Amino acid sequence: MQLHKTKGIVLKGVKYGETSLIVTLYTELFGIQSYLVNGVRTSSRKGMGKANLFQPAAILDLVVYHNELKNLQRLREFKWGVLYQHIFFDVIKNAVALFMVELLQKCIKQPEPNPELFYFIEDAFLHLDAAEGRVLANFPLFFILHLAGFFGFKIEDSYSESTPYLDLKEGQFVAEHPEHHLLLEDPFSFITAQLLRVQQPLELQGLPLNQDTRRILLQAYRTFYALHVPDFGEMRTLNVLQTVLS
Repeated sequence: MQLHKTKGIVLKGVKYGETSLIVTLYTELFGIQSYLVNGVRTSSRKGMGKANLFQPAAILDLVVYHNELKNLQRLREFKWGVLYQHIFFDVIKNAVALFMVELLQKCIKQPEPNPELFYFIEDAFLHLDAAEGRVLANFPLFFILHLAGFFGFKIEDSYSESTPYLDLKEGQFVAEHPEHHLLLEDPFSFITAQLLRVQQPLELQGLPLNQDTRRILLQAYRTFYALHVPDFGEMRTLNVLQTVLS
């Protein structure tokens, strides 16, 4: 079986047997993959501390065995690819990271490589680790809106005075109030347009939103995803996120 070097972002880890883990990673080369990692939950010198590498949102450098015919792959080597300064220790940043991870788990179902998506996710976590103030508070809104473009249901920024309603079912700004209630109107549709125009997270500093506005928008964007991603369901991290952001 061939060995490959790749980066991977940890999405989930499940205990397996006495000392092992089965981890789900989004990899640069192969997309989403599951790996059996032996011996990392032991207190022996060899295994000590290695399970910490598989915390959700961790970015790792990997050497992996890959077999297209298998659902469960194996890791040969793994080490930190990035050493976060804050995400694992800061309550707010960790809540945002876990929200991002849950969103990714719900959207990424098939093991198809998509390097552009990988780089977007990697860059987002790096920006989150450094974020402060309004950038941090608005970061979940930025991530959830811009991630949609990688799955084919991006909202195009066509907001104007003549198209002030955001139809969440159609994923577009429209001139007339839809017959259904799944929509955003001013000021929330205008704020969505502003968020869509943000190219770099530091620009979020220029959006002075209050916690009620962020709560309404996050709930609406979750609804938008539920309308476009099969079996999306509820997000268990959303309430936690809204509590810490308040």
